[in-house]
Amino acid sequence: MALCLHSPFGASAWKCAPRDTHIGWDDKTRRSRLHLVVGNARFLILPYIQVPNLASKILAKVTRRLRDDWQVAYGYAPVLVETFVETGRFAGTSYRAANWIQVGKTQGRGKLDRTHAKALPVKDVYLYPLHRAYKTILSTQTSM
Repeated sequence: MALCLHSPFGASAWKCAPRDTHIGWDDKTRRSRLHLVVGNARFLILPYIQVPNLASKILAKVTRRLRDDWQVAYGYAPVLVETFVETGRFAGTSYRAANWIQVGKTQGRGKLDRTHAKALPVKDVYLYPLHRAYKTILSTQTSM
């Protein structure tokens, strides 16, 4: 699975309070280590596709390969994946079944909200460690 232009994986959110709190980040450390977190932008299995355990199997396979594929494509290996599940539309069952960790909820603001309007839907924040020592790796400050 080589990463391609249409990959569901990309840059992580610049700031996400539940994720940042879970990791134990301050602003300086987040800025220097954020590249080690990958965002899962989309994952959808249409309701008419009825295959037992399909979602958790796909998530397991793709996350198992992600570090190596990212290393080949970008020259470094991420240690954590994040995703956001819109709570009003989806239950996050696939992520929970695949052992992702729910760490909190967004505030409904989004990256472009400069007026604190909270106009976007609230989303559950899920994380999946790609490395056993992800918290230690992400909490280690490096010079920029």
